[in-house]
Amino acid sequence: MTRIDAKFAELNAAGKKAFVTYVMAGDPDYETSLEVVKGLPGAGVDIIELGLPFTDPMADGPTIQLAGQRALDGGMTLEKTLQLAADFRKEDDTTPIVLMGYYNPIYNRGVDKFLEDAKAAGIDGLIVVDLPPEEDEELCIPAQKAGLNFIRLATPTTDDARLPKVLQNTSGFVYYVSITGITGAAEAEAGDVGPEVARIKAATDLPIIVGFGINTPEKAQNIASISDGAVVGSAIVSQIASGKSPDEVLAFVKSLADGAHKG
Repeated sequence: MTRIDAKFAELNAAGKKAFVTYVMAGDPDYETSLEVVKGLPGAGVDIIELGLPFTDPMADGPTIQLAGQRALDGGMTLEKTLQLAADFRKEDDTTPIVLMGYYNPIYNRGVDKFLEDAKAAGIDGLIVVDLPPEEDEELCIPAQKAGLNFIRLATPTTDDARLPKVLQNTSGFVYYVSITGITGAAEAEAGDVGPEVARIKAATDLPIIVGFGINTPEKAQNIASISDGAVVGSAIVSQIASGKSPDEVLAFVKSLADGAHKG
């Protein structure tokens, strides 16, 4: 059982929904980023998605693209991202960390070495948005053999014919992308998302977590009420980009967590 599996078992036993946050590793700098990440569990975050900075993101809107650029400009690398996770683990051995990014930096490092290093750093799962199920032998299968969950995205365009393929080797949870388009581009609507979550739930026993377009406590509550939890990324990254202090960012995160946990 991974930390992700254990977390969902704990939440289910308590009758609670999951609140998941995304932050870009190294944004705006290593120390500030680490301070924010260390504070997330205390602000009510159940699972942390840690963004791996990359020069050519495809699924990310301007907010997260700029966060990645700030991190890269500050010298952030895959090596330092794993170090940030390891530094977090010195004080927290229970909160799951999902590394979210693109395959190029992983490929460049070498899959076997990356998985060994990620496991040693305390990473629990991977979301690699540019590796479709047809490429499962490349990273997904090796990751699962190494004891990491491989989390797949389902979207409004994932039809019934495609869904079984998407779910085939997915573990940990399914990340449902609530909108068509990039992060931070539109707002999620529970009325649209609910039937899609129900459709996916009919095909898998995995938790369904909904992300993209969630930016207020009310929205987090509404989305969590029709799923197993909510993900917020761009709204938090925007707070960091505006120069808010870690304490101010974490206060905002707590308001979102409180909303999601009411769902």
